[in-house]
Amino acid sequence: PTDTKHIVDDPDVLLVHVTYFNRLMWDNNNTPTHVIEHGVMETGIEYSGEKARGIVVINNLPSRGRLLGFDLFKEVQKHVPIDLVGMGTGEHGLGEVLHPDLPRFISRYRFFFNPIRYTSLGLAVCEAMMLGIPVVGMATTELTTVINNGVNGFIHTDISVLIDNMRMLLNDKTLAAEVGRRGKETAQQRFNIRRFASDW
Repeated sequence: PTDTKHIVDDPDVLLVHVTYFNRLMWDNNNTPTHVIEHGVMETGIEYSGEKARGIVVINNLPSRGRLLGFDLFKEVQKHVPIDLVGMGTGEHGLGEVLHPDLPRFISRYRFFFNPIRYTSLGLAVCEAMMLGIPVVGMATTELTTVINNGVNGFIHTDISVLIDNMRMLLNDKTLAAEVGRRGKETAQQRFNIRRFASDW
């Protein structure tokens, strides 16, 4: 920003980032930094993937536009069945699902799509992985350090490749469950709430 009064530049303050990508990309100036990655709760809800559709969870996606991948969501929607939930989704989505109800709601979907280009790592992605839902997303920001492509999820910078991955998951429920299981293992190791609390 050009307004320098909003820039953190204080050697007596510790600036804590939730991703290494954020620490790398922010201009932290002379402020010391530390990274404490996200921590999410295990809900005890099991992934079923019974619904042969994808799910996107982003509040106000239509008004947030390209930054959060509204154009990518609309492109994917032309090729595979996919739903959007969140506040302010308007005619493009199913509306808000309250956070306590969200895990059970999305656990029935075959895969979770994260179209966001620039947000470093959304909590919704971590929560989906913790449920065992296979994640498909853009190979950008911190997600590239979380998803091992084709192993515990799918990432790419070519949306057509991701659409092919989505079709594969829709056509092979067993594969979806296996990819989701590996993603859950990653989430349990990296984003468990005990590690998060211990780090703090």
